[in-house]
Amino acid sequence: MNSPVPTEPVVFMKPSTAILHNNDPFYYPSFTKDLHHEVELVIKICKHGRSIEKEFASNYYNEIGLGIDLTARDVQRACKEKGLPWEKAKSFDHSAVINQFYAIEDFKKDDIPFRLEKNGVIVQAGNSKDMIFNFDYIISYVSQFFKLNIGDLIFTGTPEGVGPLQIGDELVGYLADQKVFMCEIK
Repeated sequence: MNSPVPTEPVVFMKPSTAILHNNDPFYYPSFTKDLHHEVELVIKICKHGRSIEKEFASNYYNEIGLGIDLTARDVQRACKEKGLPWEKAKSFDHSAVINQFYAIEDFKKDDIPFRLEKNGVIVQAGNSKDMIFNFDYIISYVSQFFKLNIGDLIFTGTPEGVGPLQIGDELVGYLADQKVFMCEIK
């Protein structure tokens, strides 16, 4: 995304109203003219914890999913320019597209391929082996600042290919070769 590689994870929060699931359509909000997709692996927390040591972090999740972090890029730019938080740009209603979760044991944690197709064309493709920060590091890091609760979802970061969305676009996400969600932009 033409940014320097971070030395620590970038953290922001999304409220429960940000969740859009069950392959429901997403309605393009009126407050942005530059909505972007960011497909990400999503870790589902299965145990309460805080200040979790990295070597114990794998005990705190047992499911993985795939999601889209929708971002109002124009709103984000305005927030950045003023030194303001990004929640208006990333945490608005239905800005976290997810569907079902799968047992982490069904995958090789450090080699999980995933991709996003927009209108039948692959626009983002990644693999957990290419992540800047692995799952255990992210959990350990985040738990220094926030208590993790059962059911919390952690979006882990996006590969290259982030891009704009238009009304009428159809997004399909794949975890390995399994179709895990579909979302139409209306």
